[in-house]
Amino acid sequence: MTTSNYATERETTEGKVFTVTGGDWDEVVSGTDPINDERIVVNMGPQHPSTHGVLRLVLELEGETVREARSVVGYLHTGIEKNLEYRNWVQGSTFVTRMDYLSPLFNETAYALAVEKLLGITDDITERATTIRVLMMELNRVSSHLVWLATTAMELGAINMMLYGFREREYVLDIFETITGLRMNHAYVRPGGVAQDVPDDAIRKIRDFLQLMPKRLKEYENLLSGQPIWLERTQHVAVLDVTACMALGVTGPVLRSAGLAWDLRKTMPYCGYETYEFDVPTHTDGDVWGRYLVRVAEIRESLKLIEQALGRLKPGPVMVSDKKIAWPAQLAIGVDGMGNSLEHVAKIMGQSMESLIHHFKLVTEGFRVPPGQVYVGIESPRGELGVHAVSDGGTRPYRVHYREPSFVNLQALPAMAEGGLIADVIAGGASLDPVMGGCDR
Repeated sequence: MTTSNYATERETTEGKVFTVTGGDWDEVVSGTDPINDERIVVNMGPQHPSTHGVLRLVLELEGETVREARSVVGYLHTGIEKNLEYRNWVQGSTFVTRMDYLSPLFNETAYALAVEKLLGITDDITERATTIRVLMMELNRVSSHLVWLATTAMELGAINMMLYGFREREYVLDIFETITGLRMNHAYVRPGGVAQDVPDDAIRKIRDFLQLMPKRLKEYENLLSGQPIWLERTQHVAVLDVTACMALGVTGPVLRSAGLAWDLRKTMPYCGYETYEFDVPTHTDGDVWGRYLVRVAEIRESLKLIEQALGRLKPGPVMVSDKKIAWPAQLAIGVDGMGNSLEHVAKIMGQSMESLIHHFKLVTEGFRVPPGQVYVGIESPRGELGVHAVSDGGTRPYRVHYREPSFVNLQALPAMAEGGLIADVIAGGASLDPVMGGCDR
């Protein structure tokens, strides 16, 4: 029987089927699965609730298994870093606060610390202003972790936790509104100190929150920690060990859940954190479960820091004494909430012409910053938040670039997702706690 090079010859001798190449067809097909070997490429996001609406994941699937994952970012790009080059140094606070919108006070503090380092006034920041910064950042850390806990639980099916987490977050936002006038995007921490002092009403609210929150944390743990579905969806899922974290530059709770107690508040202290008593929670499994335990423990540590900060709030100024830098905190707002009060305008107008000219020059141009460049890193809820600020000696930044943990940590998603199930992409991605406003900025 002759064969053709263009067709498959089937020969039934001895019950076997042969191909044109002479191979046993039965052996060939037995090593393949025509259903599962068919790979498809799907987009998860950017219009997907579990990718926070603006993260696109390109997944190559083989059945339910993820063979390749790629993160596509940039859908929330706002050009904030470029915009900073066209505003004065103080106006920059109103831009950077809008990057990672779940931790705006960290964005502001990192920026202020960088500007103060360029000005050479780091040691001139008042004790009360520094204490207020710690107080506000730790309150912000609690509210950010509550959002992570609420949204991650919702994405894995625990709808009730979504309600409880946002309920307590609202309490923190009420405190922020009492202190800064805004629930978010505060522009409260500014070069030289903070915009205004903490009122007595806010102190009372914070003390009430410190009484409430430990009880709420126990409720969260009762709801989740022993729940079989929660355990099944988090334990041994999206594992990233400490070696992989170091190779990819991953920081924050994800790194600490892999066993490395790296926290800039301890290892490279700022704002006087070295004088506070607190622990750095860690875990060893490096999975979603470990990241959950670390973040809950960090909320408890933040509550300890908040209580210590309240005890240190001694009376005093909240801005440096140099009026060329302190002027934004000295402005008085009118009764209509817009513009300067009449008393403040009368005070300025009643002074010498030189004072009037100096005032308007500060309002329109701001202050000059000596030429140079600095890098300042702080521990945000998502990891190391760094600011590289460059000055050419003018009243505006020459360049400001943020080392944003959400952007860096997203590198780890393919390492966590590939080889796992598509359902675990949701758990793994959520456990990174990315905020796309900070990632895309």
